[in-house]
Amino acid sequence: MTQETRDRLIEAAEQTLRAEGYAGTSARTIAKAAGVNSALVFYHFGGVDPLLLAAFDRAADTRMTAYRARAGEARTLEELVEAATEIYRADLAGGHITVVAEMVGASIAKPELRAEIVKRTDPWIDLIEETLERVIGGSPLAKLLPPRELAYAAITFYLGANLFTHLDADRGRTEAMFDLAGRLAPRAKLLTVRLPRRRT
Repeated sequence: MTQETRDRLIEAAEQTLRAEGYAGTSARTIAKAAGVNSALVFYHFGGVDPLLLAAFDRAADTRMTAYRARAGEARTLEELVEAATEIYRADLAGGHITVVAEMVGASIAKPELRAEIVKRTDPWIDLIEETLERVIGGSPLAKLLPPRELAYAAITFYLGANLFTHLDADRGRTEAMFDLAGRLAPRAKLLTVRLPRRRT
């Protein structure tokens, strides 16, 4: 029963954050959505923020598994841009963009929450770097845009796109950025050809 209650609270926390935003999410609103006493939020998690982070982690774990598999299918820069576009759209459709935007926005005023959010971006940066290394590693493009730095840029863009999508109902501008990347990828094809290693 304890695990069932925890699971219900985590599910309710994510739903409430998506529907009400961080400002409207409290122990009371989460408990109401879960159909339990609000005291259980503190009993199981110690507070609202730890519960929201648990919900954030559960969603991230599920997404990481799915997106690692999807990114692993990409063999070219064009395929990688296509995968990134699908991932962004899936996050948008699934409401995860709202969750990320709300948590990032809340962390601006809460240093302790900020540190937790930053820590949770590291696995995503690692995934992007690994994928880029596999697709463009050893190529002139990788020398121009090292995978680690490009991974940081991708996360920065993703977080910015999340916040902007949350603020602006017109998603056409973000879609235009993905369309631009899709048009540029074929033109950068020559830059992704791996150079032969020099014999010593």
